[in-house]
Amino acid sequence: MTPSARLAAAIDLLSEMEATPRRPADAVANAFFRERRYIGGGDRRAVSERVWAVLRHWRHLGWWLEQAGVPATPRTRLIAAMQLMPRPGEAPVVLFSGDRYGPAPLTAAEQELGARLRGQALADPAMPQAVRLEVPDWLLPRLAETFGAALEDEVSALAGEATLDLRVNLLKTTRQEAARLLAEGGIHAEETDLSPWGLRVPGRQPVTATAAFKAGLVEIQDEGSQIVVAAADARPGMRVLDYCAGAAGKTLGMAMTMQNRGHIVACDVSEPRLEGAVRRLRRAGVHNAERHLLVPGDRWARRRAGSFDRVLVDAPCTGTGTWRRNPDARLRLTERDLEELTAKQAEILSTAATLVRPGGRLIYATCSVLREENQDRIASFLAASPQFRRAQPEPDCGLPPDLAQEGMIALSPLRHGTDGFFAAVLERVG
Repeated sequence: MTPSARLAAAIDLLSEMEATPRRPADAVANAFFRERRYIGGGDRRAVSERVWAVLRHWRHLGWWLEQAGVPATPRTRLIAAMQLMPRPGEAPVVLFSGDRYGPAPLTAAEQELGARLRGQALADPAMPQAVRLEVPDWLLPRLAETFGAALEDEVSALAGEATLDLRVNLLKTTRQEAARLLAEGGIHAEETDLSPWGLRVPGRQPVTATAAFKAGLVEIQDEGSQIVVAAADARPGMRVLDYCAGAAGKTLGMAMTMQNRGHIVACDVSEPRLEGAVRRLRRAGVHNAERHLLVPGDRWARRRAGSFDRVLVDAPCTGTGTWRRNPDARLRLTERDLEELTAKQAEILSTAATLVRPGGRLIYATCSVLREENQDRIASFLAASPQFRRAQPEPDCGLPPDLAQEGMIALSPLRHGTDGFFAAVLERVG
């Protein structure tokens, strides 16, 4: 594709995203490229890079367009991005070529917009703080409650580029051997600082095409998610429940720490997600796990009350800790979403708690940084559940010393280099 054709594709992709604002951007992009198989891998990366740059700076670009009195459209956002975040050798007047595969030429108003923005800095001192930090206005006070004086630095880190982290599958190999095999395939990986099973790969490398991945020696998993697995501390011979398993990423990790001994159940309300877990479990060599689909009126949980040594609740949440990977999630999140999610978290936590045996542990986790979903949720649960108390993870579970404070772990990109994660370890007494 020519540079002009790539730009036209970026305009089309942004248009489809705006037409389905509640749908995740990566899902829209996947469908977009599936329908256009003539777009090669290099072109897909170039188009995606341009579109995601707009998503990461959505409020900045919108503010500048508002100052210029120009409606925000996919075309005008891209014109603004090309002026405020210029790339060498690129000029809107050239790329808006009007040729067969390129976008239509700039109108007089668009040329005037480009001239007005040329040479301006992306961030302007007159911008409101929420615009500068790329967060919804209603969410800013809640983030300030979480981060305090570090608000600007913490939220800026959430807007950065995500790392590519791998969890080594100790059922099949060691961390050193996995790193060696990846290096043979041209991918250099460094050991992570927090997770004892983690490797970090620079940039966007084709890890899934490597022999190490195909053989189940490594799995893509953020280091923060690996820390949640360590906090669960599932051990050989235990009965373990992953109550909101999704595609079973943490199920895989716990099966590994259990050394494939004992029994682990992966539950979820989504059949497609559980079906997607089958291939991952098989590739990893896990044979002590089963899946269960949760449906309305299901008596499965009631029949298994008090029977699990570990119950992990990776609760549905706002995903504010994953903004590095999903910058569009900031645009879709509403205050009503938060209200509905906190109610659902309370319900799930209450049900999951009944499944923990006396002396067993309940691990509550989110990929959120908001107190309402994390510390406040745990405080409310403990106030209503005297049979539970906070518990410190065991020293040999794989967590770095002092990472857990009074049974709770809060991770962030700024302080830990991970996605934003929260985990609380609770023990059922008596």
